[in-house]
Amino acid sequence: MTKVKDKTNKNSTEIKLGLLSFLAIIIYVILPQFEIIPFQIVNININDIPIFVKILYMVLFEILIISSILLIFNKRLKDDLKVLKKNHKQYFNTYIKYWFLILALMMFSNLIIMLINGGSIANNQELINEMFKKMPIYTLISSVIYAPICEELCFRLAVRNIIKNNILFIFISGLFFGSLHVITSYTGVMDLLYIIPYSIPGWVFAYIFVKSDNIYVPMGLHFMHNGILMSLQTFIFLFK
Repeated sequence: MTKVKDKTNKNSTEIKLGLLSFLAIIIYVILPQFEIIPFQIVNININDIPIFVKILYMVLFEILIISSILLIFNKRLKDDLKVLKKNHKQYFNTYIKYWFLILALMMFSNLIIMLINGGSIANNQELINEMFKKMPIYTLISSVIYAPICEELCFRLAVRNIIKNNILFIFISGLFFGSLHVITSYTGVMDLLYIIPYSIPGWVFAYIFVKSDNIYVPMGLHFMHNGILMSLQTFIFLFK
């Protein structure tokens, strides 16, 4: 009787965790689509808003999103942080090599795609470049802090709570991650090719999460990955 009760409680906990994880994904993916609605309600053209007001609003909106997601995974984050403090050196020495693997695979796949489409870069990257020119500090903060936290909690932790099979989780997590980066800036069929290079870090981060069972490990590598890329972009922007 006790075993049946324990199993029932476990199933109930997993269902609750799965639903909360699904909610976190909805918050991150769907909620930003409503970001402009308050301005539409009061009939304000967002293009007429001063840039500093627009940035302030976007920052506050992102704080709302990230706070909601952090609250959902609060307990897991605290537990993983305790483990991270004890094993951070081991994690770094074990998984840093996977970042170089990400770079190599992304460079190779992007090179092949550029040969196919005549040298064009991904539309998502073009949008980031344009945003960086207009709002460099906001773009840096959003890319280096906001994105890694939300994306790892949603594409890795949340998806893992829903999909228990390792191989299926890695595949879905990476593909979901890559597809969203392409679909949000989709303009034509050729854009779909970029799902591959964008999915590569997602697949590797998902694999790392399976092996480490600590969300801070892929999140830390994601911080580093975006930070280095944005630093290079800043360098190019300043000395171009």
